[in-house]
Amino acid sequence: MGDTPLFEFERIFSDAPFRVLAKMESFNPGGSIKDRTALNMLLHKIRNGELDPARSVVVESSSGNLGVGLAQICRYFGLRFVCVVDGRTTARNIAVLRALQCEVEIVEQPDAVTGEYLPARLARVRELLTTIPDAYWPNQYGNLRNPGAHQQTMREIAQALDEKVDYLFCAVGTFGTLRGCAEYVREQGLGTTIVGVDAVGSVIFGGPPAPRLIPGHGASVRPELLDTALVDAVVHITDLESVAACRRIVAKEAVLAGGSSGAVLAALDKMSDSIEPGSNCVLIFPDGGDRYLDTVYSDAWVTANFGEVTHLWK
Repeated sequence: MGDTPLFEFERIFSDAPFRVLAKMESFNPGGSIKDRTALNMLLHKIRNGELDPARSVVVESSSGNLGVGLAQICRYFGLRFVCVVDGRTTARNIAVLRALQCEVEIVEQPDAVTGEYLPARLARVRELLTTIPDAYWPNQYGNLRNPGAHQQTMREIAQALDEKVDYLFCAVGTFGTLRGCAEYVREQGLGTTIVGVDAVGSVIFGGPPAPRLIPGHGASVRPELLDTALVDAVVHITDLESVAACRRIVAKEAVLAGGSSGAVLAALDKMSDSIEPGSNCVLIFPDGGDRYLDTVYSDAWVTANFGEVTHLWK
């Protein structure tokens, strides 16, 4: 787990005076950057005996990728795992969870007050914690071992580029990846500009809430791990901009990227005029596009949600 490749994109910004490199986290065993988070939150408890296959039950809320990472680790160590997802979680992710023998709880109704699914998922997690004996909630939203995992992510990037990382573009959800990477940057004095890429409709940086379609990008609740002092710039990206960028990546680089990966590319596009020539711009691609074949890469889904917009990537 980890040591994922850093791909250089040469075609999508072919005329730009800066380099574009993508940290391809889909090469982790479970297919996403959340594998790192899942392992770091569980392994120490497994090793010290706090999580016992004979009695312990892991319970967590996830939009998909963290659930897959946890399911993989729990299956390997023989732990029971209950994953609370919601109606927006892709059928493909749910199928992967069930294939890994995870018990899937689907929250069908959003929170009555906010209209969002995350508060409803968290409420269901808390209910399960009171009813399941020896239940453990890793709490990816507030567990410092979440960002702790991504100090290694940033270390790998820095080492690959001899510490010349001028810009880092990172999508935000739990804030774990960005926080861990930014903390490493500060500890090592790298001078990297940290760009937080949020979704339009997310409340992480104080914007007004609105419906969102890309799972795992943005949040309807400000995460406990949030530290805005670690961010140098924030770019908000719409769902359509994410989809269009994903389609452009396929057309130009033949890479099938996930929804939030498209968002970070769209953010770089928006900031491209202000980036100094010769800069190394690193984009963290949290996952691949295989779990978005029924959404981002489905013409029927795109048309149903956005209308006829294929001109944006042709």
